[in-house]
Amino acid sequence: MTERCDLGPTLRASLPHALPATLRDHLTAAYGATSVRLYLTDYGGTVLRSCDAPEGGDVSLPVANSPEGRALGSQEPREQQAPHGKAVDHHLPVTVRGDRIGILTVRLPAARSTPAVLDELRQIAGQLGHEILVAERDTDVYQRARRVSRLTVAAEMQWQLLPARACATAQYALGAQLEPAYAVHGDNFDWASDGDALTLTVTNGMGQGVEAALLTHLAVSAMRNARRAGAGLADQAALADQAVYGHYRGACHVSTLLLRVELATGRMEVVDAGSPQLWRLRGKSVERVEPDRQLPLGMFEESHYTAESFTVEPGDRLLFVSDGVYEAPSPRGGTYAERALARALGATRLLPAAMAPGAVLRDVAEYRGAETLDDALVLCFDWFGHALRQAATGG
Repeated sequence: MTERCDLGPTLRASLPHALPATLRDHLTAAYGATSVRLYLTDYGGTVLRSCDAPEGGDVSLPVANSPEGRALGSQEPREQQAPHGKAVDHHLPVTVRGDRIGILTVRLPAARSTPAVLDELRQIAGQLGHEILVAERDTDVYQRARRVSRLTVAAEMQWQLLPARACATAQYALGAQLEPAYAVHGDNFDWASDGDALTLTVTNGMGQGVEAALLTHLAVSAMRNARRAGAGLADQAALADQAVYGHYRGACHVSTLLLRVELATGRMEVVDAGSPQLWRLRGKSVERVEPDRQLPLGMFEESHYTAESFTVEPGDRLLFVSDGVYEAPSPRGGTYAERALARALGATRLLPAAMAPGAVLRDVAEYRGAETLDDALVLCFDWFGHALRQAATGG
């Protein structure tokens, strides 16, 4: 890495809110950049929002039909001739471990737009993404930039509870989306990897608004507490069940699907404690995976849970969907699961995990004949099984 593209120390020394300005100053001095703009993906994943008020102001670009959006979707830099003069706009994905944060657009003189410079700019965009995630602890600038409209209080609580919207490693890729993004209530997802295993949870708290968000927050926090204490999957469910029952005394419950994948073998444990459904895309076939149904968390005192074992194979895609997806009605009659879900899942075959949830939710909205969904969640898990193949071949 050359000295001029190693911006780590410079960005870390920047004030949290001033990362775009710090970056602009460096790129202007080191590369002759005449324009530097940072766009962040909004909560709905449909637009890119300008984070550069001095230059761009309150600007939104569509993800579906813009050069910047195409760079975000392909995760490859895109070039575009600048409107005036001999300059080139370079649209660079800002992505951290698969989480597609946004796009960095750098305008350079054509003579300076060389492959070596482009490679350096890609590295800089990656460094910027990491620093944004750290800076968000201390400033609201980037959170505000992501918002097309104001979030409800319930949605604010739910988004702050999430780990990320995507994650990618050599062994797996994850992507998830909540809708309606600015007014979500009780749906939630969570994931964590400790090197040996990946744990996933998909949760649907009963009710609406802040009460549903509070219920889900309690359940997710209890499951995290149990997981971080080293509890197994069934015990995570049991301890969260006790926490919810202890507070609500059975008046409210939380539907949850818990899953744990051993990264070395592909062995999968599942606890089905409620309404979220699990579907599997394997090869050309789409089928629902139906573990034994157990009680939702918090329904009765001291419920006991058991984990079932399955095996996930390299190339498998698992999709978790909440009842807001599979029970979505059509004006023509019938639910989404009955008429359209398998087809929609199959249609995501060529999409990366980060993009598949949004595609399914758009299809649900079209099926319903309305732009606004009920509380709905889709989580996509792709299993590549690299560790499994390496172990088998001795690689």
